[in-house]
Amino acid sequence: MSDLLNLKPGIKKFLIYLFLISIVFIIDRVSKILILNILNDKEKVDIYINSFLNFYLVWNSGVGFGLLSADQFYIYHTITLFIILINIVIIYLIYKENNYKSYFFLMILGGSLGNLFDRIYYRAVPDFIDFNYKGFHWFIFNVADIFITIGIICLIFAELINYKKQK
Repeated sequence: MSDLLNLKPGIKKFLIYLFLISIVFIIDRVSKILILNILNDKEKVDIYINSFLNFYLVWNSGVGFGLLSADQFYIYHTITLFIILINIVIIYLIYKENNYKSYFFLMILGGSLGNLFDRIYYRAVPDFIDFNYKGFHWFIFNVADIFITIGIICLIFAELINYKKQK
């Protein structure tokens, strides 16, 4: 343990960031594995939780919330490549910010890597969280999407607060 405390600040920061990204990734993977194990036991996943929350498995070949879904080989791989490039930009922004915003980018990156893993391994992302109210269903999403969305919302609020402070 004392060896970890004696590491250079850059290496220590890298390990902390890697740990946080891994936690988000693992939480996402575990949730998806649980849903996919239910799918192995049944022919489909359609679990009623309460009047506004269900688990209903759909396979998403697009980006967040099923947008830009495509079965065509070139479109799918172009989107996947674009996601990889965005992740590289996020990694750059994590190290450029060097403040609390880095943690919001870490949440986004961890979630994005979870979905990217699924795109590469399954060729689609399992989405299963279905919020609904009186017959209106929101987009079906997964745990990675939650982390991505929270990270983006936090970044927006951080920018609004910084903008207000500068005025």
